[in-house]
Amino acid sequence: MAGRHLHRTHTPLRHLAKAAVTAPLKRGPYTGARLTQERISLPPTAVDPERVRRYAQLCGHDPGSEALPPAYPHVMAFPSAVRLLAARHFPFPLPGLVHLRIELTQHRPLRRTDRPRLTVHAEGPAPHRGGTAFDLVTEAALDGERVWHSRSTYLCRHRTARPSAPASPTLAPAPPLAARWRLPSDLGRRYAAVSGDHNPIHLHPLTARPFGFPRALAHGMWTFARCLAELERTAGRASGGIGWAEAEFKAPVLLPAQVDYALDPATGAFALRGGPDSGKPHLTGRAGPAPR
Repeated sequence: MAGRHLHRTHTPLRHLAKAAVTAPLKRGPYTGARLTQERISLPPTAVDPERVRRYAQLCGHDPGSEALPPAYPHVMAFPSAVRLLAARHFPFPLPGLVHLRIELTQHRPLRRTDRPRLTVHAEGPAPHRGGTAFDLVTEAALDGERVWHSRSTYLCRHRTARPSAPASPTLAPAPPLAARWRLPSDLGRRYAAVSGDHNPIHLHPLTARPFGFPRALAHGMWTFARCLAELERTAGRASGGIGWAEAEFKAPVLLPAQVDYALDPATGAFALRGGPDSGKPHLTGRAGPAPR
């Protein structure tokens, strides 16, 4: 499989179902696992204008903007990511993976009329105090030039002989409260409809409970996208003006919920915390212009 490029369209639901079937076959040992060098590539892909409008509206972006929301290429490449993770030869089971952090860079804003070529591959793995971590790298290119890329770190939890291994770097939260949001119980289903991520932990309490959660969880990528949209609005930046952003996912958001969004406009640091009765961090991050 080394170096193989695939150029097929595929539906995430089919591969999510495949992941559930192949998961029992991936019993480890995970320590020392090796990733294949497979890269899944798609030909230049057009943006579905109605889908991106619904995504932008749900995440708090301007639905009429010509620029794609900063995290939207992640959504476009999601079927490829699921295909890669669900493959039988991929060493870690997709169900139960924990999204630890994400970093994205856009060297110039993508427009809704662009047709980027999307590529997904995995890097790592590396020991983590909770198991084994690896990165999923997504790239978007126009005319052979990489204009957008992201790196998501995922954790496969298992027993480890390295309990003192350091955690991923901690991003400083922004203390000033900027907004308070009430998240409805159906938020996971609504985000799944525009993102294609139908992970059962996000859809309904009945489908979340077998995984140990009393209620459905908000998608981590929705919380990230919603924070970026609020940063654009609060800091007076036009959609697509965020060139670089990173975030760590600290704790899940159980739906329905009331959460506090905090922002330091001077530094671009932001955080999402539990409401006034909690205050625990769900997400911390930073954003700013693209590096030169």
